[in-house]
Amino acid sequence: MEFSDIVAITGMPGLYRSVAQRQDGMIVSELGEEKSRFVSARIHMFTPLENITIYTDDDSIMLKEVFSKMLDGRGENEVPLPNASKDDLKAYFEKVIPDYDKDRVYVSDMKKVVKWFHAIDEQKLMTKELLADTEEKSEDKKEEVEQKEEIGLESDK
Repeated sequence: MEFSDIVAITGMPGLYRSVAQRQDGMIVSELGEEKSRFVSARIHMFTPLENITIYTDDDSIMLKEVFSKMLDGRGENEVPLPNASKDDLKAYFEKVIPDYDKDRVYVSDMKKVVKWFHAIDEQKLMTKELLADTEEKSEDKKEEVEQKEEIGLESDK
């Protein structure tokens, strides 16, 4: 599974894996579950986690980068539970993202990020491979295709 496959759906708790997209909705399965179901776009909105950013004082930081920092700092800085006090959540975010925008990042946002991190981690999916840069993966795929095309061209001669 890739990070781009994980989506949050309005009105539905938890995170989901995108199985397929349709014109009128999406087929999803809960993380860790094999059973899939159709969710209508008329009722729900879909937000891929790869599109979410956290405001900082200068610009913004991708959620994937925030998760990576949370994963890296685990030994010295344990990730709090989503129901931790707001002071604990703020202190944790201050350590992980020192320059987060204190005016635009609310405690509810922090809770959501921590909750998502734990949800992915519970399924043993929170790894460096999951958070690897998708651009690198797409470049690797392009190189593979180019190599296959070159091989195919050589065999035609």
